[in-house]
Amino acid sequence: MSTVFLIAGLGADTRLYNNIEIPSGYEVIPVDWIEPNKTDTLKTYAQKLIYQYNITKGSIVIGTSLGGMLTIEIGKLVPLNKAILISSIKTIDEAPGYFKVFKKLPVFKILPGKIFNSMGFMIKPLFGKMTDGDAWLLNDMLSNTSPAFMKWAMGAVVKWDNKTIPPNVYHIHGDKDLVFPYKNIKNTELVKGGTHIMVYNMAKQVNKLLKNILKK
Repeated sequence: MSTVFLIAGLGADTRLYNNIEIPSGYEVIPVDWIEPNKTDTLKTYAQKLIYQYNITKGSIVIGTSLGGMLTIEIGKLVPLNKAILISSIKTIDEAPGYFKVFKKLPVFKILPGKIFNSMGFMIKPLFGKMTDGDAWLLNDMLSNTSPAFMKWAMGAVVKWDNKTIPPNVYHIHGDKDLVFPYKNIKNTELVKGGTHIMVYNMAKQVNKLLKNILKK
């Protein structure tokens, strides 16, 4: 039986995958965040996830947003059967321009960690149209994420400089993603109208693509 690991995005937890349907015949393991060291990079953090969850050769990892970037790093360390990215980026070449801005002016470093837990009203517009239920879930996930993790992850993300795409990478992306604009993304399965949280609120379309990828 193949094992599928699910890694959520920054400010989210594995409830992000509540509407995702993995076909029978797979063992599904949601990956919860572990506390990082301040010196961790996405590469060293990925190594910790590999050890913590016993991600081994032939596993399948699905990652959304930050989780997708970590999926790339895991795929560089472990020969995966499939590394599936949703609403994410594969290399720094696909990153939006604001990465360079925050790398040069890391204003998030001077903000108290707890502030990040109450920023739902600020980032909500980036996720497109949401129902009240979707907005509640977003805020609840954000408010329950470790402030220390949030602050570390923001720094680790903007410092990410990956240029390598490991084998067996598949990418699903929406053309209305405002966090990682579609115009920067190469070699992807497109979800028309898909926003940055389409894994949750457009799961029907994402599930169809996932099913086809898992068959390959």
